Amino acid sequence: MIHRFLTLFLSIAAGTLAAAEPTPRKPNLIVIYTDDHGYADLGIHGIHTDLKTPQIDALARSGVLAKHGYSTAPQCVPSRAGLMVGKFQGRFGVEANGDTLDGFDRETTFATRLQKAGYVTAQFGKWHLGPTAEITRHGFNYVFSQNAAQPFAANLTLDGQDRPLGNLPPELYHVDACSRAAAAVIARSKAQPFFLYVAYRAPHVPLDAPKKYLDRFPGEMPQRRRQALAMLSAVDDGVGLLTATLKQHGLTENTLLFLIGDNGAPLKIIKADLPGGGPGWDGSLNTPLNGEKGMLAEGGMHTPFVVAWPGTIPAGQTYLHPITALDVAATACAMANIPTQPGDLDGVNLLPHLTGKITTAPHDALYWRWVAQAAIREGNWKLLRGGDREYLYDLGTDLEEKHNLAAQHPAIAARLRTKLTAWSQGLKPPGLTNGAMSPTWHHYYDVYLDGKPASAAGATAEEDDAPRDPASKAKARKQKRGP
Repeated sequence: MIHRFLTLFLSIAAGTLAAAEPTPRKPNLIVIYTDDHGYADLGIHGIHTDLKTPQIDALARSGVLAKHGYSTAPQCVPSRAGLMVGKFQGRFGVEANGDTLDGFDRETTFATRLQKAGYVTAQFGKWHLGPTAEITRHGFNYVFSQNAAQPFAANLTLDGQDRPLGNLPPELYHVDACSRAAAAVIARSKAQPFFLYVAYRAPHVPLDAPKKYLDRFPGEMPQRRRQALAMLSAVDDGVGLLTATLKQHGLTENTLLFLIGDNGAPLKIIKADLPGGGPGWDGSLNTPLNGEKGMLAEGGMHTPFVVAWPGTIPAGQTYLHPITALDVAATACAMANIPTQPGDLDGVNLLPHLTGKITTAPHDALYWRWVAQAAIREGNWKLLRGGDREYLYDLGTDLEEKHNLAAQHPAIAARLRTKLTAWSQGLKPPGLTNGAMSPTWHHYYDVYLDGKPASAAGATAEEDDAPRDPASKAKARKQKRGP
């Protein structure tokens, strides 16, 4: 009798203790998105010696340096739309800068998915997906959209205090201000899961690094290169501040971080060191990749890509399988146990791949379409189309895209073209192209892929963020704020 009573008591007590155990806190997420940041410009890549990115390099050493990480487009607006939704942007009609954002406005961002799952969500820096005063419509509790030395939309002060959503005058250099405000949100949200989208407008023009950062890069070099290095040094300081703040609050091992470039650097072919900080080469470099921003050549959308989650993702990895910014949304939803339906997302949950549970490639193939250009990468094979031109490259031996193998391997080219064509039927509008090749892109293909001489006129004919037709330009001016 006593034994049965004791057994019943212990069983009830154990059940009470189990019920009292707190639910494990969901992991945090930070996505750092750089702007026109060439593949070469991470110190850990070891390509150029003039860089100073010790904090980003340390972040990469604490997790994964993705050697084949890709943006979804070679231009700012579509790449950000794809990142935020987690679906290829051509599926909802945001192909290029200046296209209507109606499709994006109808989609669900992964910020909204996280917000509904109880996350504190905050956006910092460059938005580029409509009026910044409407960012809260897309799943963000907090907005601090400074990306220049001018008033910007915010409902958060530099020190993380609430304020009514409206214009806030700048107090600090925009990169530093975004870092400080993001660190303040970490501190105030340390007891809740949070998602921070830190979209630095660096090293995108206008080149505007303050003396503090320029002084870190003395000696002879193009002034535009000095500016890019200085702006990236400010980003690096910001990464250091964010990781230090996580450590201060014991959140390092409960936070997944991505650092990704939105597209490759705009070189304007000739990399003219023009005076002032306005349109032109932004000083960043894509070495050893061929091409630049505005091309589906590797230099246009093969970008810096780092993933870290200390304690969960093993440190010190160099990951060689191709991955994409579309994978961020899928990974975030899996991390937070958010259910999704087939067709909601085009990306892949990277966590089992980066933790070693799955050793095969995350993607059978990656696909792109940007106006008159389209591309597919399947393993090391890449088929690239620009208007009526077609190129086939083996990126395993020719990452620089110098040797077109289409004539030597017609069967491979045909197979990849068939897959790319089938995929393109799901875009809006369907097909391998969504517009004509402009004279600028014809010139870029002439020089980079066909080896013809460059001309200064062809290299600088278009502004790199210009919409593609007059009607789109008018609509873009109405929809877009900030550089």
